[in-house]
This record gives sequence, C-alpha cells and structure tokens, in this order.
Amino acid sequence: MPYLERDDAVQLYYEVHGKGKPLILTHGYSSTSAMWQGQIDSFTKAGYQLIIWDMCGHGKSSYPRDQLLYSEAHTVADIAALLDHVYGAGSPAVVGGLSLGGYMSLAFYRVHPERVRALLVIDTGPGFKSDKAREVWNQTALKTASRFEKEGLSALQADGVSPERSLVSHRNASGLARAARGMLAQQNAAVIESLPQVKVPALVVVGGEDKPFLTASEYMATRIPGAKKVVVPGAGHAANIDQPEAFNEAVLGFLARAEVSSSRGGGSGSKALL
Repeated sequence: MPYLERDDAVQLYYEVHGKGKPLILTHGYSSTSAMWQGQIDSFTKAGYQLIIWDMCGHGKSSYPRDQLLYSEAHTVADIAALLDHVYGAGSPAVVGGLSLGGYMSLAFYRVHPERVRALLVIDTGPGFKSDKAREVWNQTALKTASRFEKEGLSALQADGVSPERSLVSHRNASGLARAARGMLAQQNAAVIESLPQVKVPALVVVGGEDKPFLTASEYMATRIPGAKKVVVPGAGHAANIDQPEAFNEAVLGFLARAEVSSSRGGGSGSKALL
C-alpha cells in the first residue's frame, strides 16, 4: 500500500488511479478515501489521474498523539505534499472534496491559489463570519470529540450509518477525536472571507436532500465569482455515493466545459485554467 512519509513522522495513505490530468479528492470527517470508489472508473476514463487519500487520524493514515498535527494548516500542507510527491513540486491540479474535505480544499486554494486549476466543493460549508456562530459550531465539534473518546468507534453507528461512513475502516477512535478538536473546530473566518478572491473555475455540488448544507452551498455559489452550482436530486450529504451517475456527469461536464473555455481564452467570471 502506498504511503507518503511526512517530515513530522506521519504516514499518509493514498491511492493514484489512471493517467492524465491531475485531480485530488479529500473525504469528509470520519470517512475515508473509500468513499470515492464510485468515481474512480468514470474519472479515469475521462482522462484524469485521481488521487484519493486518508486524512491524518483517519483510515489507514497515522494517528499521531500530538494534537497540533490535527489542524487546518497541517491538512493544507498534507495536500501540497501529496501533489508534490505524485506530480512534482509546485504542480497544479483540480482540487476538491466533500464536507470537511471541501472546506480543506477551499483552505488549500487560499494558501496555494497557483496550485489549483479548478475547485470542486461538495456538500460543504465555508465556515462562519460570525464569532458566535463559529463558537456554536466548535462546541458541537468538541462534543463529537468527547463522544468518540467515551464511546470509541461505536459512536459512528450511534445515529445510523451514513453513506459516506458505510465503507470506512478506522484503527481506533483516537484520531477521530483529535481531528474533531483540530480539523472540525475553526479558528477564524479566513476561508469564508476568501471566497470572492477565487479566480479559478469552481463547482459547488449539494445533494437535494442535504438540507443543512443547501443554504451554505447557495452562499458559496453567489460569493465565488463565476461559480457553477449543481443540486443533485435524491441525494443526501454524500451526493457522490447516493447518486454517483448524476454526480459524475455533473463534475465531468463542468470540467469539460472549463477546458473548452480555457482553450478559447476564458470568459467572464472565474478565470479558466484547465
């Protein structure tokens, strides 16, 4: 199994599928790279080389005890390291993810805009401008951490198994608890305030039944210049799993149109870079 050794002695599990244009997808909190199985064939046949990986504290990656290694900054650095390792230093890619993975993709663009050809933001929230709203969110994240510490991995099934968690395999719950404290909990409004500065093609995808994220998706679609939004009917929070054919068609269609726009010199809104 392929692992990337990080400078902090963390091993990141990753998979590379196909050959072609680089595309990296990041899973949601408490899920793993296995959630993207329904995208591998379609994306590789469409000419993309797909990287999927397990975030720190998830799946087959390391579960370090140091809480400082579970952070937005470290996750952004992990994405950069994976792209460097697979494609070479500084190489750009299509960057996307679901839920926490989508938020980290936005965070990655904020730090490394030159390394992103296009953004795929799936069933994601962009954070909070309000300190009060962020504190409410963070309290929920801390409660999630405490739940994993007390109940172990059984906490994953406490409210029923969601689709993005149905294929997961974690070593233990310690990494999920630390990830909740360090990745889910947010420190500031930097990501949400960066949305108007996005200058690459961006696709916002949300499941039609994913009610907690419908408003957030609309907000991002209106704040990111030239962003396209797709609502996937009959899908919940894991739109790519609930309706894989519709999801794949929406994403690949968007990327194909972005390529055409780029070949023609781009247009209004986001700058086409594919």
